[in-house]
Amino acid sequence: MGCSAEDVAKAVRAVAAVVAEHRVELIQLDRAIGDGDHGENLDRGFGFVVAKLDEATPDTPAAVLKLVATTLISKVGGAAGPLYGTAFLRAATALGDAASLGPAEVTAALRAALGGVVARGKAELGDKTMVDALGPAVHAAADAQNSVASVLDAAASAAAKGAESTVPLVARKGRASYLGERSAGHLDPGARSTSLLLRSFADSAAGS
Repeated sequence: MGCSAEDVAKAVRAVAAVVAEHRVELIQLDRAIGDGDHGENLDRGFGFVVAKLDEATPDTPAAVLKLVATTLISKVGGAAGPLYGTAFLRAATALGDAASLGPAEVTAALRAALGGVVARGKAELGDKTMVDALGPAVHAAADAQNSVASVLDAAASAAAKGAESTVPLVARKGRASYLGERSAGHLDPGARSTSLLLRSFADSAAGS
């Protein structure tokens, strides 16, 4: 059984709750190597997303993701808004008018999201960014095509490992790169939030 627009909207609401739950953690991670606003910005942005969904649920999964994208881009400052907004927008575009999502569609959306983040942030694997979580997630998703739940579970597990892999890295992009060698020893907040979002989506898929 595929994921409908209603399923995707429900999953996005769950993501908003997870972001709120981990807001302080993300702030602290970002304060160590950035300007400390990652958790606050994401939490505020997804709060606006939920408010939009309260008004009406869009008709297709892509339309739900486009709502997320446009809201984050317009409401969230720092790097999080443009990067996550681009990721969701590219994912929405990849889905087209599909009324329901299967494993192949979800994998294509993840791949498109990664392409958007790489294009927008000019980051590569090993740069200590969200790409270090999202890149492995896309590769893992491609090898787990049994169901939407299995795709997202594999993606989330790979993203968590990818996020942890950023700890010893020296940042080469963003504000953290200004610290040079001092950025090593810290978990990248963008990679951490990426892993949190994917785990939340996976949990929603497993429970639907």
